[in-house]
Formats: sequence, structure tokens, C-alpha cells
Amino acid sequence: MPRLEQLQHWLRQALPNARFELTPASADASFRRYFRIDFSDCEPPALAAGHNTLIVMDAPPEHESCEPWLAVDRLFAATGVHVPEVLAQNLEQGFLLMSDLGNATYLSKLQAPDCMPVAAAHLYADAIGALIAIQGASRPNVLPEYSEELLRRELMLFPDWYIARHKGVKLSADDEATLMATFDKILAVNLAEPKVFVHRDYHSRNLMLLAQGNPGIIDFQDAVYGPLTYDLASLFKDAYIEWDEEFTLDLLARYWEMAKKVGLPVNHDYNEFHRDYEWMGVQRHIKVLGIFSRLYYRDGKAGYLASVPLLMRYLRKVCERYRDFGPLLKLLDKLDPEPIEHGFTF
Repeated sequence: MPRLEQLQHWLRQALPNARFELTPASADASFRRYFRIDFSDCEPPALAAGHNTLIVMDAPPEHESCEPWLAVDRLFAATGVHVPEVLAQNLEQGFLLMSDLGNATYLSKLQAPDCMPVAAAHLYADAIGALIAIQGASRPNVLPEYSEELLRRELMLFPDWYIARHKGVKLSADDEATLMATFDKILAVNLAEPKVFVHRDYHSRNLMLLAQGNPGIIDFQDAVYGPLTYDLASLFKDAYIEWDEEFTLDLLARYWEMAKKVGLPVNHDYNEFHRDYEWMGVQRHIKVLGIFSRLYYRDGKAGYLASVPLLMRYLRKVCERYRDFGPLLKLLDKLDPEPIEHGFTF
């Protein structure tokens, strides 16, 4: 039976006698797909009481497991943040029926012509509050460890997919040694950070604009227990929208003050905390450059390449600030000698 027919058959069992319209809601960088169920032309069934729409996740079991998503959904929901409520599930077939957090992302609001700086600041303040709630519930042995092996495996996507495949460059032995030595330095700083629950993609495309209680949080199935500043780098050095650094540094300082007050294990030396944030951003940007290249060449998803210039700007800025990244900056100059234009700012 074709996958879509299988999904519709299950929905008829989960929502007996209900009339609804099923339309694509979104897809992400994995094999998962999401559909919106609309009851606007009829009375919602008992299972959907109070909801005019629902979301169904289609996660083919041979490619994706629903279990990590469900585990993190329960974990984050217990902190009081807004994540989808699961109403029905079929783990064998890979289907989840859940509440609908809407289709308005933070990104769509932040990119709107009428979005003023004060409105953006309020949205980010809400995102900081939700992140602190998640981090405040952190404890070991609940989520997978963001281990050195995993962090290094992410970094290796850069030479494999960005350098070799996207740029078509074969590194010399000296350049390869330089890159590996830089990776060692990055990981040493990353792994020395205090550990908390890490969403791992906490940015404007995964934060939803709600009528009340922002943000709605999605795409959290890859959450881990790891470096405290990781989600901050995702949020403030977003691959999809660029802000003046003064704006993001103000938000970072606001987070730092709040985190200290609630007892999160942030470094009480702000300069050291900021250094950790910068180096964590370097790890993430290197990784994402590799991921976005892989999404294009392996999976045929070209849209992600539009973010490459912004990611490279983030990476270069930090490399210019820290002597340890001098060799990496020289390598980047070889790979991308052309100037990179600035993107969206206030």
C-alpha cells in the first residue's frame, strides 16, 4: 500500500466518521513529513475536541523512529514549554497525531517588513525564557550524550561535504593537518562547558508564533545532553536570519543574567562565557556548512545552500577575533577568496 494511503487508512481508524481535509504542512531535513488535518467544514471528532486543525507526522520506520521525538516531547512538556500534545500514535507504522502549533514561524514574523526591533526583542526574550526552563530541568543519563565522538563526527561533515564535494577541493596534507588540529582545539573548549539539555536546532524556523505563550517548539527529536551555549549559538547566530551583533550580544547578556539568577551552571566570568559561546558557534557553523552541502548533493534539497554565505560570515568573524583560528581563516581564504555580501540586519 502506498505510504499516503497507509496514512489515510490509519487516520480513518483514529478519527472514525470524521470528515476532514488533509494537506501538506511541512517537511524537514529528514525523511519526516507533516500533514495538516482541517475540520473547518465539520464538527471535530471527540479526539480533536477544541481543535479545528491537527498535525499528523509521517515518519517511515525504515528511516526514522518516532520514539526519540516522543521521549523529548514528554521531557520538554514537563518543563512547561509549549510542544505539541500527542493525541494518537502508531509507532509500528510511524504515525503520530498531535495538536497543531500553527504555521507561523518566528522566522516569518521576524522577516516581515513591519517587524520592529522591539517586537523582535520580545520574541527572543520569550525564546530565552523557554530555553532556560528546558535547561533548568537538565540532568544526566536522560538524553544521549553530546559526546566528543558525535561532535567530531559533525565537524567531519565539513571536509567531506563542503570542501570536497561543494568546493571540489582536495586538501593538501598540511591543510588537512591544520584542520584536524583546529578541530581538536574547538572540541576541547566545547567539552569543557557545563552540560544541559540541548534542543540542537533551537532557531527561528523551529520556534512557532502562538496566540499566547510563545514560543511553540518543534523539531526537537535530536535533543542531547551537552554544552550549555549550543542552543544559544543556534538562536543568536541563526542560519536563516542575520542581526546586528550589538542586538544579539544584548540578548546573550540578558540570557546570562537570567541564567545566573535561576542557578544554571553558566560561567560567572562573562568574558569566558562569551568565549565559550563563540567557539560553540564555530563548531555549529562548520557542521552546518557540511550538512547543508550534503542535503543538496545527496538529498537534492537545494534551498539550504542559500544560507552558506551567512554561515561563512559568522565563521569568519570569530576566526578573525581569536588567534587560535588564524590557520583556519587562511584555509577559508583559500576555499572562499571572494568577498561575501552582508545579509539582513536591522
